Amino acid sequence: MLTIRPFHADDLDELYKISLATGLAGDDASHLYADPRLMGHIYSAPYGWLEPQLAFVVEDQESVAGFAVGTVDTMAWEEKLEQLWWPSLRRQYAMPPETDAERWTHDQRRIVMIHRPMHTPPAIALKYPAHLHLNILPRLRGRGVGSRLVDRWLTAAGKYGGTATHVGINRANVGAVRFWDKMGFADVSLDGLPEGRTIWKGRP
Repeated sequence: MLTIRPFHADDLDELYKISLATGLAGDDASHLYADPRLMGHIYSAPYGWLEPQLAFVVEDQESVAGFAVGTVDTMAWEEKLEQLWWPSLRRQYAMPPETDAERWTHDQRRIVMIHRPMHTPPAIALKYPAHLHLNILPRLRGRGVGSRLVDRWLTAAGKYGGTATHVGINRANVGAVRFWDKMGFADVSLDGLPEGRTIWKGRP
């Protein structure tokens, strides 16, 4: 039996584990990282701590196996991270030497993201202020869990003032691109900006 429910504080370790287990374009990234918490530090844990009202998990008979987290105001969220989340992590993780950038490990690349977070392009954040992250372990994929989680998240976001929503997708994660297309998220063009590894999609 599958249960979708609000995030609880004691689910935090599961968010970290799932972020790592899906961190390689949807596949397991655990073999790439010496520190198994770096992915979660960036993509899931801050939402659980700072926006728990917009964090949901799916649980099966084994454990929590997926989550949807996000915020209704991306620009305010990025400011909140600067005030309440990144400072302690920056003290914990030293910025890698930039002279060695070509030889940075996967851990070091994520540490750079802690010191220099990637900000959502203003053209996206202004038109689609809300955003979310969805991660599901392979054992639950193909069972309609993702669409149920997204619907639950969008309904909750609407209660907190959420309107248009965007997602950023790793271009290499072909399955995720197809999923968000099916969920009604359309490509958002960024005129004048080069094509990067992130595909931006929005839904009114």
